[in-house]
Amino acid sequence: MTGMRTCVLLLGAAALACSAHGGPDRLAPGDHTITLAHAGRPRAYIVHVPPDTSRPLPVVLSFHGGGGSAEGHARHVAFDRLADEEGFIVVTPYGTGPFRWRLLTWNAEDCCGYAREHDVDDVGFIRALLDDLAGRVRLDAARIYATGLSNGGMFSYRLAAEAADRIAAVAPVGGAVRIDSIRARRPVPILHIHSVDDPRALYEGGLAPPFPFTGERFDHVAVEAVLEDWVRHNGCPSEPTLVAEREGRSGTAGEGHSAETWLYAPCAAGTEIVLWKLRGPGHVWPGAPRLLPEALVGEPTEIIDANGIVWEFFERHALPD
Repeated sequence: MTGMRTCVLLLGAAALACSAHGGPDRLAPGDHTITLAHAGRPRAYIVHVPPDTSRPLPVVLSFHGGGGSAEGHARHVAFDRLADEEGFIVVTPYGTGPFRWRLLTWNAEDCCGYAREHDVDDVGFIRALLDDLAGRVRLDAARIYATGLSNGGMFSYRLAAEAADRIAAVAPVGGAVRIDSIRARRPVPILHIHSVDDPRALYEGGLAPPFPFTGERFDHVAVEAVLEDWVRHNGCPSEPTLVAEREGRSGTAGEGHSAETWLYAPCAAGTEIVLWKLRGPGHVWPGAPRLLPEALVGEPTEIIDANGIVWEFFERHALPD
């Protein structure tokens, strides 16, 4: 953005460092919090840069759920460990809300909370974020991806619909939303992870329990109905193929849980849609430790490692030339 002044705060450091001329600072490996102004609002994101920055790096945008924060989501999901091993940048943005750093949401068109009620331009913010990031690190512009939990997963769908010129593929987890108008001019690869026993984002659709702290209730669209919209858009076969099944191991957090992998392919332009359909877990990020009480979100699970599955999917896809 012309004239945008941005700052970088090294996590754990005592001082806020900005370049004297207002331009971006190059980022060293590690964690940084970056602030910028967009559409008259102060916005921020956390970026994790892996040790090896000798080549242009892919970027994974990871969005927190409704009522969450970037810091809490980054710590809980812990994508940084895999990023260091595989060589990609992790960006965890902050949504908006009545408080600067907590109880935040994303405008996923039909959901959720403050961001939707105030019609926050979150798609525009992500575009500005990517422009800002490109001045700070060597990124691979053809390999920028979006994932997120719950409301963050819903927002990933909105980016697929409205920013497919920047986002190569998306992987929503525990969050589905029907976009009124899919503006993407190309097929968009999609990986969706969801439990049929999710007590918050209902797999079969319907009115969910009240949203924590606000009492807001969201009428969910069935996950497979959302996927059907994208199946048509992407030119995929209407019926998926079951390609894998697994059962949780006794004595682990996956005990009593199961997972099926359903594949819609081949689709136009070599794309695919993959559904990981879980049974047993709740409204959680698979592979991550317990974050909220089971009474609120259901059981955590180790039936799959969402981080590894999401990255393996992203590696297969890039923006077309």
